[in-house]
Amino acid sequence: MADLTATLLGCQNPDPSVRTAAEQALQNAENTNLPEFCLALVTELSTEGKDLAARQLAGLHFKNLLVAKDEALQTARHDKWKAMDPAARASVKTCLLASLRSPETAPRHTAAQACAEVAAVELPYNEWQEFLATLMENVTSNDQPDGVKISSLECLGFTCERLAVIDNAPDIAPDTTDRMLTTIVDGIRNDRPDAIRFAAATALRNSLLFTRKNMENENERNMIMQTICEATQSADSRVRGAAYECISQITFQYYDKLQPYMQTLFQLTFNTIKNDEESVALQAIEFWSTLCDEEMELIDEAAECAERGIPVESGRECVRYVAAALEHLVPLLTETLTKQDEDADVDEDTWNLSMAGATCLSLVANTVEDLVVPVIMPFVQSNIQSDNWRLREAAIMAFSSVLEGPSMEIIGPYVNQSIPVLLNALSDPHVLVKDTTAWAIGRICELHVRAIPEETFPQLVNVLMSKLLSETPRVSSQASFALHNLAAAFAGDEAAAASGTNALSAYMPALLQTLLQVTDRKDADESNLRVAAFEAVSVLIQNSAPDCKPLLLQLLPVIIGRLSQSFSLPVLTNEDREQKEGLQGLLCGLIQVITLKVTKEDIMPHADSIMTNLLQVLQTKNATCHEEAFSATSAIADQMEADFEVSTAYTMYLVFNEGNFILP
Repeated sequence: MADLTATLLGCQNPDPSVRTAAEQALQNAENTNLPEFCLALVTELSTEGKDLAARQLAGLHFKNLLVAKDEALQTARHDKWKAMDPAARASVKTCLLASLRSPETAPRHTAAQACAEVAAVELPYNEWQEFLATLMENVTSNDQPDGVKISSLECLGFTCERLAVIDNAPDIAPDTTDRMLTTIVDGIRNDRPDAIRFAAATALRNSLLFTRKNMENENERNMIMQTICEATQSADSRVRGAAYECISQITFQYYDKLQPYMQTLFQLTFNTIKNDEESVALQAIEFWSTLCDEEMELIDEAAECAERGIPVESGRECVRYVAAALEHLVPLLTETLTKQDEDADVDEDTWNLSMAGATCLSLVANTVEDLVVPVIMPFVQSNIQSDNWRLREAAIMAFSSVLEGPSMEIIGPYVNQSIPVLLNALSDPHVLVKDTTAWAIGRICELHVRAIPEETFPQLVNVLMSKLLSETPRVSSQASFALHNLAAAFAGDEAAAASGTNALSAYMPALLQTLLQVTDRKDADESNLRVAAFEAVSVLIQNSAPDCKPLLLQLLPVIIGRLSQSFSLPVLTNEDREQKEGLQGLLCGLIQVITLKVTKEDIMPHADSIMTNLLQVLQTKNATCHEEAFSATSAIADQMEADFEVSTAYTMYLVFNEGNFILP
């Protein structure tokens, strides 16, 4: 290639014609002579004085020659590399290792990624002996600058990360993992600069999948754990956070090796959660969440073994660390619940201390079950009506978090007593308290609906309904969620089939009317409100008693009309299109559930109108819409049986011919 630098830079040119020509030139070079092209790319990467952007692009392009999301394509690319002449591969690898020692940061970092891809292909086959030897020298030698050490450790981390996801490769030889681990542990030593320790800690986290042999050796295991625990005390928060990520990974992979270190881990994590900055405290909480996940799995395995009358596999015994720490762990987690972030946007990917604490508390409840109740309830009872909104919200969140796990016999009485208090809290002056309260009631309706006092049912329905139009989208969405779960509790109600009615019937007209009004709110696209309201309507219809049939027959033409009107909604942006098609899918879903609740005679007058609208839905290019439209069509066909073909033959012809759909 005449000028590789210019060609690589051309791939970033805003002019489409220049960019396309450059991309085609690179593709031609790859197809013409792959070994020569690979060497040209890594030579560009390793040559000092070249344009830095071009050097990065060269390294990334080389890396991408070995990478593919599709497993078959990635295997094919690996096979191409392995089929290259060994001498040609050696030349490429020499340039890559040289690039790791570049005085420039960007080429070094790119070289770390490119080296890792080659290493992931070759290390499982005990090839490229120079790779680990060079990286060990880079990290341990006093002659190499810190930047080279960091890039080398990054390279080891990338290599382990890639090895973990490549299928059908041989296991890494023990001496290879030993050398990798030795290099990484050297980098994480407490006398190293923080930037090096951070790179080493990150690499260690990725390498733990391959260190089973080392973790089986007590001396080596002690050395690894000591190194990690020391790193949790680093002055650099990034190092401390990475160290706790390693501890969580060890908990996940080597639970059976934790016992000698639990007292130390207990003290370290508790101190960090109480006193460290949030990013590190979150990782310390993650340790306890991971521990809960592991213990739940082990407890389930033990129960299955007991049922089958066989012993638990050696090394798979649950030590019940969470239960042992319960008296101290629960107060620590409830303290985190009081550190709410009022300004957090809960609709985004927000993750903060109070959220992590609530998630961990929920996992604790699922792990220790009934044992959590006497430990958590004093906090709930003493704070749920506090003058401090943070304590009120934290108490309600704590109660919500332990609803799943404990038995109905133990948690049920507290649920029964909580309903009047929670209904009052739905009118709390602070929006976060109302939000959490609505979610708590939704969880109760989902998990413990039988514990709700019968006499409070009217107030429960009316209060939830009153929050649908008057509150923020977040609170209204949670109220819809609660009504959804309350309606779901009436599924399979045999008494309603016999008597013709159920407790929901009296409220159905107002509920359906209000929820449909919610879907028309200008802010209904926030906090998933529109979807939550439609889903609540759907479940209410599905579990309605026979005496609600006239109401459903009134509702059906309204829904058909809404679907018809939706086609004229303006579409100016992709977001508009997504909202419009999402609405159409939800309306198709309602047509389906109403159809299944009424008779053929009820559907006949509306069949052609419904099918005409479904035809238009099928003209969209939205798979979810298509699925909902076909489900609605199927429901109508089931109800109308033989009359379906007569009354809707022409419409179905349009659907499957003009709409370019083919019957299977």
